[in-house]
Amino acid sequence: MGISILNILILSLLLNLSHSISSDSTKEALALLKWKRSLQNQNSSLLTSWTLYPANATNVPSYSKAKLSPCAWVGISCNQAERVISINLSSMGLNGTLQEFAFSSFPHLVRLNLSFNIVFGTIPPQVGNLSELQYLDLGSNQLTGVIPQEIGHLNQLRSLYFDVNQLHGSIPPEIGQLNLINELALCHNNLHGPIPPSLGNLSNLANFYLNNNSLFDSIPLVLGNLKSLSTLDLSKNQLSGSIPFSLGNLSNLGILYLYSNSLSGHIPSVIGNLKSLLQLDLSENQLSGSIPLSLGNLSSLTVMSLFSNSLSGFIPPILGNLKSLSALGLHINQLNGVIPSSIGNLSSLRLLYLYNNGLYGFVPKEIGYLKSIFELELCTNRLSGAIPHSISNLTELVLVNICENHFFGPIPKSLRNLTSLERVRFNQNNLSGKVYEAFGYHPNLTFLDFSQNNFYGEISFNWRNFPKLCTFNASMNNIYGSIPTEIGDLSKLQVLDLSSNHIVGEIPVQLGKLFSLTKLILNSNQLSGGIPLELGSLTELQYIDLSANKLRSWIPKSIANLLKLYYLNLSNNQFSQKIPIEVEKLIHLSELDLSYNFLDEEMPFQICNMKSLEKLNLCHNNLSGFIPRCFEGMHNLSHIDISYNELQGPIPNSTVFKDAHMEGNKGLCGNVNGFPSCKAFTTCKQASRKKWVVIMFSSLMMVILLICLIGSKVLFQQRKDSAKQ
Repeated sequence: MGISILNILILSLLLNLSHSISSDSTKEALALLKWKRSLQNQNSSLLTSWTLYPANATNVPSYSKAKLSPCAWVGISCNQAERVISINLSSMGLNGTLQEFAFSSFPHLVRLNLSFNIVFGTIPPQVGNLSELQYLDLGSNQLTGVIPQEIGHLNQLRSLYFDVNQLHGSIPPEIGQLNLINELALCHNNLHGPIPPSLGNLSNLANFYLNNNSLFDSIPLVLGNLKSLSTLDLSKNQLSGSIPFSLGNLSNLGILYLYSNSLSGHIPSVIGNLKSLLQLDLSENQLSGSIPLSLGNLSSLTVMSLFSNSLSGFIPPILGNLKSLSALGLHINQLNGVIPSSIGNLSSLRLLYLYNNGLYGFVPKEIGYLKSIFELELCTNRLSGAIPHSISNLTELVLVNICENHFFGPIPKSLRNLTSLERVRFNQNNLSGKVYEAFGYHPNLTFLDFSQNNFYGEISFNWRNFPKLCTFNASMNNIYGSIPTEIGDLSKLQVLDLSSNHIVGEIPVQLGKLFSLTKLILNSNQLSGGIPLELGSLTELQYIDLSANKLRSWIPKSIANLLKLYYLNLSNNQFSQKIPIEVEKLIHLSELDLSYNFLDEEMPFQICNMKSLEKLNLCHNNLSGFIPRCFEGMHNLSHIDISYNELQGPIPNSTVFKDAHMEGNKGLCGNVNGFPSCKAFTTCKQASRKKWVVIMFSSLMMVILLICLIGSKVLFQQRKDSAKQ
């Protein structure tokens, strides 16, 4: 009997417990369904499993018939008691808010991941009710508003991701109460204000991301207490002041990003104590002083970026100890001295950027030891001497820029061995010789600029060796000969600049095959002949400068096909005949220069249809007739020069003509300084006409009188002769 009563009690307890579990599970299911109904895409195929099975349903798991449970739903995980412990709906295309999400219905929730959706609106303060939560990821959504201070109640939290949203306001100090947290990502928001010192209490924090916000003030010293920190990213904010020495305590730090702020002062030498450091980026700040020698102790360092500061002094030779370094960026500073030969020890180096400094002297031959390097940037320094032949050892080199220095002598012929080259800039040096001798087969070369040097000879490249060439700039050298017709085979060419050389002959019609060309710059040569009609086929052209040559004939009408053109300069040539009316089709043209030619007839009124025109120069031609009145409607026109032509009539009433150059046109009149008013001009012309009539009449009368006198004298003489007979 006693056993029977005990069995009944146990059975009753189990039934009550089962009912309790069923009730709690149903409560969670209903809460999830309520939130689903609030979503704008609640019928998403990804959430079709979110439904309640009826008791008499077939093909339903047996446990679902006894109670309403969400445990089999997509993204839902439960514990053994069938309570929801994880909601993982990342990248499910959800579109809605959290306002209908009943946080209090999930007391056992350990993990909530709604990242990479379109969750918008604010973060409800009720999120603080999830007392068991260890992982919270709302990143990569469209959340707005402030971070609720109730986040500080989640004392079991290990990971918090609110990154890539539109959150604003300050960082709540209460986050400093999350003693167990090891991942904190609030980056890519609109957060502002200082970094709360309370975050220095997060002793277990390993990865800390506050980058891409609007945080200001100084970096708190207490961040030096975060001894477990492996990643610290405070980049792209408005932080100021100096880098705190306390960061030297972060012995486990592997990544330190402080770039793109307003930090000032010196780089603390204690940074050299961070022996675990892999990446150091302090670029784009206002740091000054020299590079600390202690940075040479960072033997594990793979990336060092100190560019865009005001660092001075020399490059420490001890940096040659950083054998693991793959990227070294010291560009855009005020560094001086020579490039240390120890840089050749950086056998793992892939990127070396030293441009925009005050470095001088020779490039050390040891640079040829950098067998892994593929980008070498030395532009805008005071480097001199010859380009070292050892550069030919850099067979992985993709980019080599040594522009704006004082290098002299020829380019090493061994450069032809660097078949991986894609971008080459040797411009603005004192290099000489025949440039084509240094180049061989470069199938990936897209950019070649050796302008502003002393190269000479013809352009005798084997153009088939550069099938991908997009930009070719040989301007401001001593190149002579004609333009090779083979250039027309460079089907990918976008920019061709041969200006300021001694090139002769005609513009080859083969250039009409360069259908990708956007800029054609051939000015300041000795080119002759006309403009090939084929250039009208280059519909991608935006910029043409053929000025200062000996081009003649007329301006072809086909130029009107170049609808993307914004700059056209044909000045200082020998073009004649009239300006083609078809230029009106060049609606994007902002600058037109046809000056110093032999153009005649009237200015076409169709120019007024070029509404984008800002500068117009037609000076020193033989243009005649009136200035079209429609110029008064060209509101973008800011500069005009029509001086030294044969124009006449009234000057249009437009502000651009108030300061325009119009001298040398004797027939112009108007309300502009230096020109007579048209009324006075007309009166003067009428008076002149009357004076001319009087003079002509008087002259005619004198001629008649003279004829009469002569006639009378002849008649008198005849009569006298008759009387003598």
